[in-house]
Amino acid sequence: MFGESFQRKYALSDIGVSNVKKGMFWTVIVNLVVMGGMGILYFLMVKFMDVLTEGKNLPDIGWFLLLVVIFTVLSLLTHIQQYKATYGLVYGEVKKARLGLAEQLRKLPLGFFEKRDLADLTETIMGDVNRLEHVWSHCLGYLYGSYVSTAIIAVVLFLYDWRLALACLWGVPVAFVLLFGSRKLAKKNSEITKKAAVNVSDGIQEALENMREIRATNQEERYLLGLNQKIDAHEKTLLSGELSTGIFVNAASVIMRLGVATTILTGANLILNGNIDFMLYFMFLLVITRIYAPFDQSLALIAEMFISQVSANRLMEIKESKTAEGTETFLPTDYNIVFQDVEFAYDKESVLKGVSFTAKEGEVTALVGPSGSGKSTCAKLAARLWDATGGEILVGGVNIALVEPEVLLSGYSMVFQDVVLFDDTVMENIRLGKHGATDEEVLAAAKAANCDEFVSKMPDGYHTFIGENGAKLSGGERQRISIARALLKDAPIVLLDEATASLDVENETKVQAALSRLLANKTVLVIAHRMRTVEAADKIVVLDDGKVVEEGSPAELLEKEDSLFRHMATLQSESLGWSV
Repeated sequence: MFGESFQRKYALSDIGVSNVKKGMFWTVIVNLVVMGGMGILYFLMVKFMDVLTEGKNLPDIGWFLLLVVIFTVLSLLTHIQQYKATYGLVYGEVKKARLGLAEQLRKLPLGFFEKRDLADLTETIMGDVNRLEHVWSHCLGYLYGSYVSTAIIAVVLFLYDWRLALACLWGVPVAFVLLFGSRKLAKKNSEITKKAAVNVSDGIQEALENMREIRATNQEERYLLGLNQKIDAHEKTLLSGELSTGIFVNAASVIMRLGVATTILTGANLILNGNIDFMLYFMFLLVITRIYAPFDQSLALIAEMFISQVSANRLMEIKESKTAEGTETFLPTDYNIVFQDVEFAYDKESVLKGVSFTAKEGEVTALVGPSGSGKSTCAKLAARLWDATGGEILVGGVNIALVEPEVLLSGYSMVFQDVVLFDDTVMENIRLGKHGATDEEVLAAAKAANCDEFVSKMPDGYHTFIGENGAKLSGGERQRISIARALLKDAPIVLLDEATASLDVENETKVQAALSRLLANKTVLVIAHRMRTVEAADKIVVLDDGKVVEEGSPAELLEKEDSLFRHMATLQSESLGWSV
């Protein structure tokens, strides 16, 4: 019952399965204790019938009160244990599930996130885990416990009278067969609803992120109309899914409750024919007031369990994604980066085809080439943000594919054109470069990156909050904070992705001055889109269609008449003369 398929179906850990078993056990005990309360009523009725039919004395009320007290205490204690087993333990499991998911996401290569829709990932982390939390705490232990307790009671009832037992219980399996028959429909509706929910999240995220462009092009009405349509579509899928599920749940409940009518009719017929006595009939009437109760909630829970399996599959897809793992040590002999016949395919589309070059320590190596030639891919592979599908990348003789990414990245600083900042102070945004850095170290890095100039004008200086992704800063200011981070980290390898491309002349000069301090005596790999950016590079590696087509110093490549680098430099030089 609780094998590997069950565990995977509901995305449970080993401890989670153990918790379900505990919840199931205490649910069985609770259901049997509650049914025992019906036994006390039956015992009292028997005594009163003896008084009426046989003239016996009234029973001692003390014994009855004692039984009531025992029942009340047992009921209270078992309900407390059931609560702890189904809710208390499971909420701890939810905490572990979220932490485990976060740990898995931490270990996944960054390429995983570029392939996945962020709204979809957010929905999995928040919505899917919440949905499974309710299933773990409210459904599994309760439902499977109800199965067992009902089976035990059914055996007892059949021992008393199989005819009344059959009349009482026939609706239970029929109701569950009907409900399980709707499983595929419920899962299909859940998948459709999930896609609609992600579309809504995507639409909201897109509108918020691109509000400037939407307003600048007077597209507010069109975007709001499109967002409303997505919300309406989501609402329709929710209504459709809940309606279809509700029809099956209510139909199953009605069928199960028909057992009350068949028990009354069968018992009456058996009494009239003299096959049973009234007290046996009375006992079954008491039983049917409680025997369906555990399944009243279970029917709705089963429908929720069907839907939750879609969430569990999405969660397991992340858990089973291949992580980027390796050794916890990174001891290179130097910091030369060597590409040896490196290949890379993105969704089966070949991007790099046997790329080989060396970026030497203490030199600036620039990667240039047309758009789509593989420059950015090489930089990402060099830092193991992705893993190469062929060949090797070595740093100081160490194959980086064998090194744990967090350990490897301790030796890298990265400065990209698109800077990512957090809604925190300038000080804390720079401190991200080195965990535990002192204020003095942070300020020294900021000064070296020419941050003092604009920070001194802020109301709280380095303790000023800069807004979401540095919204209160200009592009040049954001870039200098990014460089200050890299200076603070002081890693031996630096990756640059056209860090000054989008800056004005004044800011570009200031950022380049900061970069010159960052790059001194480091292994530098630059992704260049503008040829004048790499005039001072020690080495140029020209990529085209995923292959290295040229290598050499800028002067050497400019002298070659058929050089692709010379052709690109000429075209860009001619474009400088263009004017409005």
